[in-house]
Amino acid sequence: MDPAYGPPLSGTAAPAERFDVALLDLDGVIYRGDGAVPHAAEAIAAAGQRGMRSAYVTNNALRTPEAVAARLTAFGVPARPDEVITSAQAAAHVLAERLPAGAAVLVVGGEGLRAAVAAEGLTPVTSAGDKPLAVVQGFDPELTYQRLSEAALAVRAGALWVASNADLTVPTERGLAPGNGALVAMVRAATGAEPLVTGKPEPVMHAESVRRSGARRPVIVGDRLDTDIEAGARTGTPTLLVLTGVATPAELLAAGPPHRPTMLADDLRGLLRPHPPARLAPDGRARCGAWECQVDDAGTLRWHERGAGGTHGETEGGDEGAGGDRVPDDGLDALRAACLAAWAAFDAGRPPRRVASDRPRGCADLAVPA
Repeated sequence: MDPAYGPPLSGTAAPAERFDVALLDLDGVIYRGDGAVPHAAEAIAAAGQRGMRSAYVTNNALRTPEAVAARLTAFGVPARPDEVITSAQAAAHVLAERLPAGAAVLVVGGEGLRAAVAAEGLTPVTSAGDKPLAVVQGFDPELTYQRLSEAALAVRAGALWVASNADLTVPTERGLAPGNGALVAMVRAATGAEPLVTGKPEPVMHAESVRRSGARRPVIVGDRLDTDIEAGARTGTPTLLVLTGVATPAELLAAGPPHRPTMLADDLRGLLRPHPPARLAPDGRARCGAWECQVDDAGTLRWHERGAGGTHGETEGGDEGAGGDRVPDDGLDALRAACLAAWAAFDAGRPPRRVASDRPRGCADLAVPA
């Protein structure tokens, strides 16, 4: 495990000054559907000026690296194809390690998956009648019943089955739509087989990202607890969760150990700022900056603002960062304290039952699991 990984919300100097490569998720981090996430392009550029390189890591196997780079450039992020790592590339690399050169592979996915398979010296085919040695399945919004049937027939005939990722949903401007994991579930139900999954949070995807980016001290940056943050937990890599996509503060509050980030930020400007530590006292009280939070004997999550003066969320309170300097509150210190207190309560077998009505800024929508 990377010694920089540390416990959840443990605080650090500005990530752009501590890590050499940001392994950036795309959907929900840099863009959402056809819209750019505010501040993303400017923050990536500023991090680059501080010496941090960016690699763009996506579980979406639909597009080629060239197409992904062009899409990012359109959003103001001048990415190169060699800076893009897709789950299609990870899946194709795994196939190439297991199959003879030129082997037939049934591709159930889009152009990005076909191109990745061909780039590894394998032969993409479209029918189970071609007797493929493997089936590789990735997200494709134009996937048909016939193509899924070909996959099921080949898997039943004994072909190795690889899935680029198992995300059940994909974010769109209209909300969450079915993802590759939902389509994989159809083939699983029809065959009783289990695929080898290569995308996040699987370590093979992280290894592919590190191999292609040349990262020595990477940080994983994403918006999903079950892919980006879990990938960090499974590989011992520091993580930064941004609240611009799928994960909400309420989901973070209920996160289990594999889904607890090292750092938390509203958006990618979190690459440029030091992160205050959240600290837990032996009695279960959690502190971050000017905020203290605990789960009381009745199971209620409550806050207390330390120090005199100010109202909730309006103090200039901070805490010491990794270098000993005071870190101003970015509006999330109360949430950091709440998460640490709630996680300690969950782990001790006495989960919070309710959230106090008097809440700081940034915690208005918090709720405990039903």
